[in-house]
Amino acid sequence: MKYLVAIFFLLFSSTTLHAQKVYEFNSTCQQAYQEITKLKIANGLALVEKARQQNPDNLIPELLESYADFYVLFLNEDPKEYQARYPKFSERIDLLEQGPKSSPFYYFCLSMVRVHRAASAIKFGKIWDAGWDFKKAYSLIKENKKQFPTFTPNDLVYGSLQAVVGTIPKGYKWIAGLFGMKGSLTEGMRIVRGFINSNDPWSRVFFNEAAFMYPYLMFYIENKKDEALAFVQQRKLDIVNNHLHAYMAANLGINNKQSEYAKNVILNRNKSDEYLKTTVWDFELGFTKLYHLETQDAIKYLENFTNNFKGKFYLKDAYQKLSWCYYLQGNQARAEEARNNIVKKGATDSDADKQALKDAKAGKWPNILLLKARLLSDGGYNNEAAALLQGKTEDDFTKEEEKLEFAYRVARIYDDLERSDDAIRNYLIAIRMGQNRKEYFAARAALQIGQIYEKRGQKALAISFYQQCLDMEDHEYKNSLDQRAKSGIARCKGE
Repeated sequence: MKYLVAIFFLLFSSTTLHAQKVYEFNSTCQQAYQEITKLKIANGLALVEKARQQNPDNLIPELLESYADFYVLFLNEDPKEYQARYPKFSERIDLLEQGPKSSPFYYFCLSMVRVHRAASAIKFGKIWDAGWDFKKAYSLIKENKKQFPTFTPNDLVYGSLQAVVGTIPKGYKWIAGLFGMKGSLTEGMRIVRGFINSNDPWSRVFFNEAAFMYPYLMFYIENKKDEALAFVQQRKLDIVNNHLHAYMAANLGINNKQSEYAKNVILNRNKSDEYLKTTVWDFELGFTKLYHLETQDAIKYLENFTNNFKGKFYLKDAYQKLSWCYYLQGNQARAEEARNNIVKKGATDSDADKQALKDAKAGKWPNILLLKARLLSDGGYNNEAAALLQGKTEDDFTKEEEKLEFAYRVARIYDDLERSDDAIRNYLIAIRMGQNRKEYFAARAALQIGQIYEKRGQKALAISFYQQCLDMEDHEYKNSLDQRAKSGIARCKGE
């Protein structure tokens, strides 16, 4: 009997020891992470499987698969992929909870998987679920930072959340309430910047991800748009062979009125089949072409996007831009067809989609001259935009909304040409004309004046105009403009 007991004890002990879960971010896992964060998803997952075979009890492969699923769901928004991949986040959380709490990767992995699940949920309209996951993710990373203060990967997640939460617009304030925290833009960015500039080995391992997030934070939270894009060059990011970095650079280029730069990034990226296939490249190329009034090319890329994209984010926006292409070509039948699709397809989770739907339902078409000036200005073709409006005055436009838009467009062109005093003068006209209207021009004008004064170091004046932007109610792009105004106030106050 004693022998039997001894045998069972040995077998049980052996099984227990063998089943002890660990977090080993070994060389194979690091290679897998590098591939996945270049959007070479299949290559990365093959390495994940290799790591799993090397040690079946290693839990890091669960984290790496979470990254892969997140990128696929976030970029492509395919409902079929969602049905297959989204439930796996819960399975991974259950597995990761079996690991040793003595490891700094315990809470870190659980936090990251919840961030991935939350961000994916947003793309599929599960806002409430996303809010709770973000709350839990923040609690977990906060606890990890407390228990393992020298574990630097905490800083990238914690710092980013700190920076963002303090600038959440009124429309999403409930999310900040769920977090149970008051964010600090200054402190959050200090933490993230410390991670970016650190020589810590983990900072180097997670650099791909950090170099993707940091420019977005600089661009949208700190309003350091040129610096965000300069970071790509200073750090010599590989925007040819790393599609995640290429996407970031092109996206920020478009939003910083650098269409030529964005177009070149997209066209010069590595076209190998090893990379995740995504229609976002067509979406962005379509914008770069439209912004230079190359409507035929823009139609080709935008239709590739609308015909092949499986998701809903920015679909209405894409159909609106498609309708403008046909409208500018004088093909009213196709323009109306595209406009009808704005109403029927996509969702309204983004400000751009909301605006596209509102414009479509209004049934009005924009003034062609102002539309061309807007598109050229948005693409960074400021001299061409200025030439279009040369010699024009408010009296050349009959509708009040066109007079308002003209004042705003002239101001934006002057602003981009660094004629800031002329820009302020015309922005003030736009504010006077539009502060009680539903168009976004007055609120955006106040925001732009705030940014001019902030750049000049006149922070009190800057805050007054940022606050003026916040005080305007019931206008287009309210949430996104409020977020930027709140960021401006926080920067000026050093909060």
